[in-house]
Amino acid sequence: MSAEVVGHRPAGSVHDYLRLGKFDVYDYYLGVLIVASAAPAEPVTLLLFLLGEVAVIVAGVAFDDVTGYRDGSDLVNYGPDDRLRKKLRKPLVAGTLTEAQALRFAWGAAAIGAALWTAAVLTAPHRPMWSVVLLVVVFAAALQYSYGLKLSYRGFQEAFLVVLGMTLVLAPHGLITGQFSGFVLVQAVLFGMGPLMFGVYSNTNDVDGDRAVGRPTVAALTTGRGNARFIGALSVGEFLLGALASLTGVAPWWFALLVLPATALRARQYHLGFAAGDIMRARKLGFTAHRTCVALLVLANVLVAIG
Repeated sequence: MSAEVVGHRPAGSVHDYLRLGKFDVYDYYLGVLIVASAAPAEPVTLLLFLLGEVAVIVAGVAFDDVTGYRDGSDLVNYGPDDRLRKKLRKPLVAGTLTEAQALRFAWGAAAIGAALWTAAVLTAPHRPMWSVVLLVVVFAAALQYSYGLKLSYRGFQEAFLVVLGMTLVLAPHGLITGQFSGFVLVQAVLFGMGPLMFGVYSNTNDVDGDRAVGRPTVAALTTGRGNARFIGALSVGEFLLGALASLTGVAPWWFALLVLPATALRARQYHLGFAAGDIMRARKLGFTAHRTCVALLVLANVLVAIG
């Protein structure tokens, strides 16, 4: 175990809390690179937003672990029969943290996130209402994603993941520039597709546990073939968004060509998951696809800036 046990109570090491908050998954935080490449430099506001973003997401995933432990789905998905999942990534399942410790950590992170995002708004050169409303809504939804109202148990999981990613680009861009543009929206949606595609491949792997607790993901609600078609449609839709943006002038004409490497990785991901039948390798490749897409979006903004 990674935590000492005192009187049969997990002491909880720093590593256990880092695992609870999934600090090793940094992909949600890469949106600030897109914003920094597309907007004037406002380092204080952007840093406060980034730190608040980390705290909010950490709180959300910690609450998700508490619910997954309570309803037993994590016990199934990270049980001894699943050799592809490391139990220590779920400290409650591994027994290295108690539920009370996890809840204190989650609420503390939520409070810090709220304070930091408030500070980001107060230091921002602009405060368009839509940016502030987006932040408030996503903050509340992140805490209620699997806890409280349990939005992900009511059929909103996939939609939330896209909106979360979009907000992490749109909101800070609005605070820094005070503006909204179609090209930024396209980039925000493409960024949001990253968390969504992590999620749908994970849901494909976790379908038995999700069905057992009544969590209505698309994978749990449909057949294997239906789920494969859904993920295929998402993959094609991601490409079509960039292509249509280039064709309509919302993005530069070369934008769809620039992001083709990410499209190729997404096609490879689908082949791995549904032709080769290796869902977890496909999920892992999704992180590479997302990071590649972010790098290409940053490059696009740099090219636009230099004319």
